[in-house]
Amino acid sequence: MNKIKLFTMGFTKKNAETFFEKLKKFGAVKLIDIRLNNVSQLAGFTKKDDLIYFLKKICTCDYMHEPLLAPTKEILDAYKKKEITWAEYEKRFNDLLISRKAHTLLSVSELHMACLLCSEPTPDKCHRRLVAEFFKRSFEDIEIIHL
Repeated sequence: MNKIKLFTMGFTKKNAETFFEKLKKFGAVKLIDIRLNNVSQLAGFTKKDDLIYFLKKICTCDYMHEPLLAPTKEILDAYKKKEITWAEYEKRFNDLLISRKAHTLLSVSELHMACLLCSEPTPDKCHRRLVAEFFKRSFEDIEIIHL
């Protein structure tokens, strides 16, 4: 198999047109929602039920929610309240992925042309980047593309 392409994208600071057009342009076949809460009013067009509908109608893209790839509320809150640094957040979250055996949650074929979704507008201080990098360490030949 050629190199596995794994996309990541946050929805914040994107309108629906930009969001769905990026998925179409890059040919994503599945969106893997790795948010802890995917039904919040703040999620706008990415609330679970709406997102499932839009993905099918606009992109012919499947949807999957995998909350085991999200941080715990405790880790997230500690970072947001500045009780821990980003470096500590990364360490705790990576330890969490290991303890949850995250590499067994999805197969390489399920990751190919899939997009990890969270809310952060950029991947630098976002758990989607950490999840993508975890999979890249766990499997061979994964190319991460942040949309």
